[in-house]
Amino acid sequence: MNKYNTVFSSADILLPAFSSDPGKMRKWSVIACDQFTSEPAYWSACREEIGGAPSTLRFIMPEAYLGTPDEAAQSETVREAMESFDPRNMRRIDGFVYTERSLPDGSVRRGIVGAVDLEGYDYAADSSSPVRATEGTVLERIPPRQRIRAEAKAEFPHVLVLADDRIGLFDEAHAVAGSLLYDFDLMQGGGHIRGYAVNGFAAERLSRRIAEYERSMDGLVYAVGDGNHSLAAAKAHWETVKREIGSQDHPARYALCEITPIGDESLRFEPIYRIVRGCGTEELMEELRSVSSPDGAGQPFTVVTAKGRAELRFSDPADGLTVRSVQRFIDRFLAAHPGTSCDYIHGERSLLTLASEPDTAGFLFGGMDKNELFPYVKAYGKLPRKTFSMGEAESKRYYLEARSIVR
Repeated sequence: MNKYNTVFSSADILLPAFSSDPGKMRKWSVIACDQFTSEPAYWSACREEIGGAPSTLRFIMPEAYLGTPDEAAQSETVREAMESFDPRNMRRIDGFVYTERSLPDGSVRRGIVGAVDLEGYDYAADSSSPVRATEGTVLERIPPRQRIRAEAKAEFPHVLVLADDRIGLFDEAHAVAGSLLYDFDLMQGGGHIRGYAVNGFAAERLSRRIAEYERSMDGLVYAVGDGNHSLAAAKAHWETVKREIGSQDHPARYALCEITPIGDESLRFEPIYRIVRGCGTEELMEELRSVSSPDGAGQPFTVVTAKGRAELRFSDPADGLTVRSVQRFIDRFLAAHPGTSCDYIHGERSLLTLASEPDTAGFLFGGMDKNELFPYVKAYGKLPRKTFSMGEAESKRYYLEARSIVR
């Protein structure tokens, strides 16, 4: 724990030595690995643009590669990159990085990159920790990620954590931000990003304001917005390390992430849609009509197939969140129809493209208001898995900073 007893604190943050070069940084920074999972062409375009240049793509496994011929080759690329990683060749910032991300829609998302103390985070369903998951954690997804982290020398985070900032924490970060660290266009339509060093006295000043913010919160201090399974894997890895070394003092106790204010206009909650593949769409539509209201009452949603779209309403919703009703139907349908599968899609455009394929059905529905998040999690716990995304796919966090996680 740091001297301010905060869950979120400064860190030894690493950037490429060429961080002031916009052209090189464009190739260095790639989008989170859990984006464009059904669109391998996106990742092929990234590889083509990067070529042989240094890139965070060499340190991650895009989920679009899983179960494909690219998986083995990418695994070897990651292994080689981690093996040769040397923090002495990186630029070090002892403090925070204040970020301003110009999103594709023109809005600007503010953020502070620092470290979360994993002793203050718990992904369990009944968690009362200061940092909590907002969605149910799929426990089977943790071990593969934990194994990768256990073999890694460094972390390259895409985790975005939400702060319910009412005391001007991010205004303070902007006020104390120092030298410009990077300033470049993100590849593949991701917008533009700037990062500023917050170190020395400025980091002390910001740390005091973070402590003030954390004291002002009641129970739930931070809510994980994106990257919960990566943070859960970091937590699981830390618990293993802690048992092995019998000490609380180790870099693995912390996870680098970016906190961002939930109240900013730039932060929009977008529903994460569902695609069902391998289904007989006529049979699926028949089953949907059997649970839908014929008189226009109920919870509205839309189903899209190659034959068109249907506007339906659940007659017996699971609760006030449409996504829970949709997921309940899909879970039951998959269980009754072996060979079918479900994927989670960011963005209506992507869903409409995928739903035009044969034997595929896409589900569109309204999302939750972001101002409901902190009260909902405090009152009821987790949301259904993949309830919301903070913006569409191109707005997700890109890998950029790094931190050593070994001694």
